[in-house]
Amino acid sequence: MGVILDLGEFIEKIKQAIAELQKGKFILIFDDDSREAETDLVIASEYVTPDSIKTMRKDGGGLIFLMVSKEVANKLQLPFLADMYFNIENKYPILKKLVPNDIPYDAKSSFSLYINHRDTFTGITDNDRSLTMKKFAELAKKIETLNDGAAINMFGKGFRSPGHVPICIAAKNLLNERKGHTELVISMMKLAGLTPIGSGCEIMGDDGKALSKDKVKKYAKDHNLIFLEGGEIVKTWEKWLK
Repeated sequence: MGVILDLGEFIEKIKQAIAELQKGKFILIFDDDSREAETDLVIASEYVTPDSIKTMRKDGGGLIFLMVSKEVANKLQLPFLADMYFNIENKYPILKKLVPNDIPYDAKSSFSLYINHRDTFTGITDNDRSLTMKKFAELAKKIETLNDGAAINMFGKGFRSPGHVPICIAAKNLLNERKGHTELVISMMKLAGLTPIGSGCEIMGDDGKALSKDKVKKYAKDHNLIFLEGGEIVKTWEKWLK
């Protein structure tokens, strides 16, 4: 685990969150009041089950997606969708009109391919999405010692695109470069010694907005879940790197 530093009163929460992730449990991560101000339900993808997808679908209500380390993305040569659109915008002029250059909280979208595992049917059911996510985490572990070509071939044999599970790629330097949920989650996976692939879903409220921090904290208490703020993870990560 490695995190044994004196980081103030939140260090026990970090340790508890790491332990929960290692057990295959959910944790809650709020990014920042000055960013999205959203909380994601998060679980290590290697432990995802159909019940995990059901929980995210019913208690989260946002987009259910995969978060992938830059190392894994590079090995599989996963592209950013924004880059793909840029490269083919002369052929499809509509893409020039859809440039994501006005995201109010970020400089660039982290979205990559949308995938389904080849053993899925429609790809959208709880069973199908959990299979896609779990198998992708297994793939990420298997390709660690493979060259890029072999890794890409293995990816292609197991998955198809487009699909129903979107991938978001973490920044290369993680929280030193970007402090989105993708980077926060991958940092926690690395701190926990888990495969750096996470599954998550934003928690929505009945008012059409992201569920407020106070209500998320109540949800965490009612469901015995650890609630972390992005700043707590950032401080832990910075100390852990020293």
